[in-house]
Amino acid sequence: MSEKRILIVDDDDEIRELLEFDVRESGYFVDTASDGMEGLNKALNNTYDLILLDVMMPKMNGFDVCKNIRQAKLAIPILMLTAKGTIDDKTEGFDCGADDYLVKPFDIQEVLLRIRVLLRRNQIEDKTALSDEVLKVGDIEVFPETLEAVIVNKKVKLTPTEFEILYCLMQHFNNSVKLATLLDEVWGYDSNEDVRMLRVHVGGLRNKIEPDTKHPAYLHTVTNVGYKLTPFKEG
Repeated sequence: MSEKRILIVDDDDEIRELLEFDVRESGYFVDTASDGMEGLNKALNNTYDLILLDVMMPKMNGFDVCKNIRQAKLAIPILMLTAKGTIDDKTEGFDCGADDYLVKPFDIQEVLLRIRVLLRRNQIEDKTALSDEVLKVGDIEVFPETLEAVIVNKKVKLTPTEFEILYCLMQHFNNSVKLATLLDEVWGYDSNEDVRMLRVHVGGLRNKIEPDTKHPAYLHTVTNVGYKLTPFKEG
């Protein structure tokens, strides 16, 4: 198995060097960038398996870096590491196409755990994409290769995490899926801390697939349980 390549983009020298040391010690190849523009140029002109991305940086902030990477159709997993930790900040990060979001100060072991989860999930997605598998249930059809969904002839582009959530719910359609199950199947672990993060992703997914987000037709909240996907529009 080839060595996984990780790009660390952070303007804080101390944090960047700490991450570089610990990530390299964990067996990964590491490249670094000290501002957003340098990070974007490296991401567009090299091959990486994952990017650790700060938000508040000179020349270009992390949100714009992430947007540009996604606009270039690169499906590299992106883990944002930032002091900007409000729910609005996280929502903006996920809307830009980030796969995960960790607030500073962070525990390095938590960073390494999330790196392993994102790499594992991306490897599974790659295998699925190679099989060109298409899943269709009711009004909803998903295409793993392009991370797109079609809902009653409307095509939408999903983030990798939104795709994973929708794919999981489609496999359990018409049944309630517990929050813990979603966290485990999408992220590879069940952490109560990440329930809010899951809800942010579900909100983003609803914005793309629902005709009316205030009255969901497909993706329903099941109180004290989790979520349920009804693949046929109600009414």
